Amino acid sequence: MMLPVFLWSDVLIYGLIACVTFFLWQLRKNPQAKKRWHGVFASKVGMASFVVILFYILISLLDSIHYREPLPALNGVAQQEVAYSSDVKSLLDVVLHPLHSANESTYSAPFALHSFAKENMTAANGGIYRDFPRLKNAGSHLADVSERPWDILWRSALAILLGLLIAAVPIGLHRYFRHLRQARKKPAASAQPLPWNVAYGSVCIISVIVCWVLCLGEFYHILGTDKVGSDVLYQSIKAIRTGVLIGTLATLVTLPLAIILGISAGYFKGWVDDVVQYTYTTLSSIPGILLIAASVLLIDVYIETHAEQFNLTSLRSDFKFLALCAILGLTSWTGLCRMLRAETLKVSQLDYVQAAHAFGVSHRRVIAKHILPNVTHLILIAIVLDFSMFVLAEAVLSYIGVGVDPDMYSWGNMINAARSELSRDPVVWWSVTAAFILMFTLVLAANLFSDEVRNAFDPNTAQGGS
Repeated sequence: MMLPVFLWSDVLIYGLIACVTFFLWQLRKNPQAKKRWHGVFASKVGMASFVVILFYILISLLDSIHYREPLPALNGVAQQEVAYSSDVKSLLDVVLHPLHSANESTYSAPFALHSFAKENMTAANGGIYRDFPRLKNAGSHLADVSERPWDILWRSALAILLGLLIAAVPIGLHRYFRHLRQARKKPAASAQPLPWNVAYGSVCIISVIVCWVLCLGEFYHILGTDKVGSDVLYQSIKAIRTGVLIGTLATLVTLPLAIILGISAGYFKGWVDDVVQYTYTTLSSIPGILLIAASVLLIDVYIETHAEQFNLTSLRSDFKFLALCAILGLTSWTGLCRMLRAETLKVSQLDYVQAAHAFGVSHRRVIAKHILPNVTHLILIAIVLDFSMFVLAEAVLSYIGVGVDPDMYSWGNMINAARSELSRDPVVWWSVTAAFILMFTLVLAANLFSDEVRNAFDPNTAQGGS
């Protein structure tokens, strides 16, 4: 029986999903906010980018359900107490088992059948010669190398067909329930129809890609292997959880400080404004990279001096990862704080805010009813933009050696390891390419989605568009 493992980051992502679900449920009671979010998804770009982001979140969720496998009994003797492996796995490892289990001895190029480097080999007559040895797992089902192109072609065709069939199930169910809903209740005449065909197309493309990766990954290394023979595509997919969580958690750490201090400085003015300005001006004067590096080194010292608290490698990596998220959030709130202070200074001078003061409305109510709704568009835009910034920041920090734990899968660690690979002759290019493609797709989708959020929630943009 498997032993469930709950890392702190797992608990946080479960909590985030619960909060988002509750937010969407409460959104139904707010017609104005519902209309604005409808405008976000009414855009083809917004709908497509949301589907991509949702797919990344799904992978992160699969990689956040952890467990430990029981160790086999010694010499077939039953044990009174079951011992479990120290290796913590996730449901994503089960899905990607064909990619993870077929390791080679060293580098191999994408879809290659032979090793990337020559090795000493023994001929039939006992002589020694140098050649590219055949890989142990990739293409082992082929009798001859010449069969590879046709094998890849027909397996790709089957994967595409399977992907389309799998995508047809949720699309068909959604269209059926949409038809039932439209038959019961007609949509408002002014409501802009949602581009469901774009969502269906995005789901089909993602389904085809997933099936293609799983079908071909069982027989080939689609993006090659690294120095120790591990599949590069497996590493880049496992790094999705790190990228999504570091962008989300660091952003959530940033928001409370930026919102509370920024609105307080712009609303109360006086000594409150002076203290807040002095605080973020001083923090901005410290080189951010040095502050983050010093904080990360302190975390490393704490882990070394309290080794008994981290009996598993996953616990140590998870603790350092959460600490890095907190450090990034605590050092990156100044920009949003400045914007909220400036916007609050402007909104607090509007006539209806002054009238609320004249009628004796409390400060808490004025901020909740008048100030906060008018700066919400800045907060939403900052959330998505900061998410992209933190995903890229992790890659930069890992490149200079102060990022997540080296034992943790991340795009930054892959790029850091690629430094020596890019200096080889011939160049080992596929590791950095795999990290770049997946990171670029996530950041691009987040940026495109943030543009649609800005267009829907920014009062200036909304008025200009209307």
